[in-house]
Amino acid sequence: MTNNDILRRIRYLFNYSDTQVVELFKLAECDVEEAEVSNWLKKDDDPNLVELSDKELATFLNGLIIQKRGKREGPQPEPEEELSNNMILMKLKIALKLKSEDIIDLFALVDRKVGKSELSAFLRSADHNQYRPLKGQYLRNFLTALQRKSKKSKDVPL
Repeated sequence: MTNNDILRRIRYLFNYSDTQVVELFKLAECDVEEAEVSNWLKKDDDPNLVELSDKELATFLNGLIIQKRGKREGPQPEPEEELSNNMILMKLKIALKLKSEDIIDLFALVDRKVGKSELSAFLRSADHNQYRPLKGQYLRNFLTALQRKSKKSKDVPL
């Protein structure tokens, strides 16, 4: 899954306009133009598609956290230069105030069985000995489950 795919899916999930996406970047103290957002959201086969960097996606997700949870006191977190699927899952977990049981239930919506210990391994720090990298298919299934739950539709393809 590309960063552009993730941005598209989250935008669809919350029904954000380009202007609202720009506002999320502003919440994370980053200025982007609507034209940039538009180029990030283009289809993969469009020659005008611009790849979204890890740092830009991290900034967007930080803005989503601020929008959903409020700004934390003190200095705001710096966006990561490199973003893993595990970090994306963690940021979405934080933004949406999801508990482990909620995430397990979401995976069940797309017929993906994830145990508590497996989920715990995904949410650990990368330097922990029990850490397990989250594969792209798991992240895709998680985002699909969020869409199904929010749109209350089984029509969202895997």
